[in-house]
Amino acid sequence: MKRWFDVALVLLSSPVWVPLLLAVALTIGLTMGGPVIFSQVRPGLHGQPFRLFKFRTMREPTSEAERLSTDADRLTLLGRLLRATSLDELPELWNVLAGEMSLVGPRPLLTEYLPLYSSEQARRHEMRPGLTGWAQINGRNAIAWDERFRLDVWYIDNWSLGLDLRILLRTLFKVILREGISAEGEATMSRFTGNAK
Repeated sequence: MKRWFDVALVLLSSPVWVPLLLAVALTIGLTMGGPVIFSQVRPGLHGQPFRLFKFRTMREPTSEAERLSTDADRLTLLGRLLRATSLDELPELWNVLAGEMSLVGPRPLLTEYLPLYSSEQARRHEMRPGLTGWAQINGRNAIAWDERFRLDVWYIDNWSLGLDLRILLRTLFKVILREGISAEGEATMSRFTGNAK
C-alpha cells in the first residue's frame, strides 16, 4: 500500500516537479557547470546499498586544499538556496520511482555509519528511506543524533498512510519556513561518530 501510494503521488505530481527539476538542472549547469547531479551510495531497506541522486550544491575541489576543506566552505550561494528550499533533493524522486526510496521514511545516511548503530538504531532500516520523515518535521538537521534515531524508530513502529500524509503536509510548511536546515556551525549536520559508552 505504501509503495503504490508513493508511485501514484509522484506520477500525479509530475506536471509540477518535472519542469521544476529541469529548470534547476539548467540553472546549475549555467552557473556551476557540470556535473549537475551528485550521486552517492547510501544504505536502503535492510541496509542494502543503492545510489542516491541529488542536485550538486558544492564546488568541485580543484586542489588538495579544497579537497580537505569543509562542506560549508565549498557550498555555493545557489547551493545554499537549493538546500534551504530542499530543491536539491528533487532527483531523489527517481529513487522513489525505482523502488529504492519512499516519499516518507528515515533519511538515508552514510554507509560508514552502519557499524556504529546500536541494535535499536539499526531498526531505521526496516523500511525504505524517505525524502522526508518524522525526524525531519521534528527538528531536521538541528536535533541530536540520538533523538533523530529515536524519532526514526518511532516512525517505523507507528507507520500509517495517514501519518505519511501528515508528514508530507508538515514538510511543506517546514520548507517554507526553512526550519532546521543545518546544525549549529555546520552546512547540514555534524558527523555521527557512534554512541557514547
